[in-house]
Amino acid sequence: MHDFSQGVWDDLCAIREKAPVIHNITNFVVMNTTANALLALGASPVMAHAEEEMDEMVAIASALVINIGTLSRPWISSMRRAGLAAREKGIPVVLDPVGAGATCLRTETSLAILNEVSPGIVRGNASEIMAVAHAAGLSEQEASCKGVDSAHDTEAAVRAAKLLAHKYACIVVVSGAFDLITDGERSYRIMNGDQLMPLVTGMGCTATTVVGAFASVNPSGLEAAAHGMAFMGMAGETAAVQAHGPGTLQLHFLDALYSLKEADIREMLRMDSDGI
Repeated sequence: MHDFSQGVWDDLCAIREKAPVIHNITNFVVMNTTANALLALGASPVMAHAEEEMDEMVAIASALVINIGTLSRPWISSMRRAGLAAREKGIPVVLDPVGAGATCLRTETSLAILNEVSPGIVRGNASEIMAVAHAAGLSEQEASCKGVDSAHDTEAAVRAAKLLAHKYACIVVVSGAFDLITDGERSYRIMNGDQLMPLVTGMGCTATTVVGAFASVNPSGLEAAAHGMAFMGMAGETAAVQAHGPGTLQLHFLDALYSLKEADIREMLRMDSDGI
């Protein structure tokens, strides 16, 4: 088993040293939030959606994040084109199936991207992961979201996550009271985070792009996703100590992404692993 806290720090140092370009095809709600999070982390964000520039943008990127939060047919075409270009280039692709299970368009688009693009990492809340697994014929348990919020807890999605990881040979991340990261056989459970975080819109989307940044510097998708989720949780905890509510949490969260040190990671990390 690798030294997990050291791995988080090593990845973070690599991000801050290399400033990798993270190409985000993401939603209108979180563009500013996720761009600022990447900058605070040390990465270089780009938010590009036009199909005509997908090939060129992927060519300069170190990771691609596909977030289906505000879907349209032109954006779906861009996601597919960028995803295929990223796979051809060999850079990590991270899919966030926002609201899968809430509408047919979201569920079908998530499944199409999984089948056509083969993203290396899929991150969603419990309901989203369960809905995608059901749509893929892997689970009899149907799930729906409350809008784009989860109606289930992480524990309920463990089986669906492992089945999805097996079928698509990818890493599946389930966010919640604890975060599950699995390749279908090996799993991490991250217990870092704070109860204020779900009260800030875009925190899940931010987790996805943070995972993308970590994946851009770590060839192990399992480790990169676990390191990214742990760092995200620790930043949230750090911010919550100073915050008076959701509004000030956002402010202090960006500062925490920027300022967390190696000693902080070693002191704060709460995780366990299975099969590793």
